[in-house]
Amino acid sequence: MKTVNKLTIAFMLTLLGLTSLHSQDWADLKHFEEANTLLSETENNDDRIVFMGNSITIGWLKNRPEFFKDKPYVNRGISGQTTPQMLIRFRQDVINLNPKVVVLLAGTNDIAGNTGPSTLEMIMDNIKGMSEMAHANNIKVILSSTLPAYDYPWKPGLEPSGKIIALNKMIKQYADKQGHIYLDYFSQMVDKRNGLPKKYARDEVHPTVKGYKVMEPLVEAAIAKALNE
Repeated sequence: MKTVNKLTIAFMLTLLGLTSLHSQDWADLKHFEEANTLLSETENNDDRIVFMGNSITIGWLKNRPEFFKDKPYVNRGISGQTTPQMLIRFRQDVINLNPKVVVLLAGTNDIAGNTGPSTLEMIMDNIKGMSEMAHANNIKVILSSTLPAYDYPWKPGLEPSGKIIALNKMIKQYADKQGHIYLDYFSQMVDKRNGLPKKYARDEVHPTVKGYKVMEPLVEAAIAKALNE
């Protein structure tokens, strides 16, 4: 009887856990729901560019709002997100906005394990999935290199630098093969440790204004190339 009770309790706890998980908006689909509606109703989408990513992307808008002002740039970064979360919301936050170009910057949070263990192949599968969706909808794809990171302050000791180098190689190979544009932030920002120096990111992960100023001419050149192809 005691065994049965324990099994019943364990089953109920598991069921409650699964119910709680599924009731959550894991990909944060609600985050830009209202903004997307307003955007489609009020703004012309000629030459619209969507920036898709995580805290590095949304931090760009917060730290350098002037870069986005009076331009057809739409920022759809959500802090902490990994590529499977971005893949889930890619249709509503990118495809449905009918941009000419999407700039995808992703991967570092996967390496950090923000939503669980992830191999480089898993990250690439998600990046490929988003790229294929964009291409199928006549949206030009810019695949950004993952920024350097020597360590993650919220999860120290993972030694991510080597994985980031390997991931960027995979991203570039895929971009070249598919005819997408590869945007190389990494080589312009990396230090001797294969990390991000404090002059570009105080916590060595999230860019400062100076860091974003390095990135801005690089992404604008990539956008110009995409629009002229």
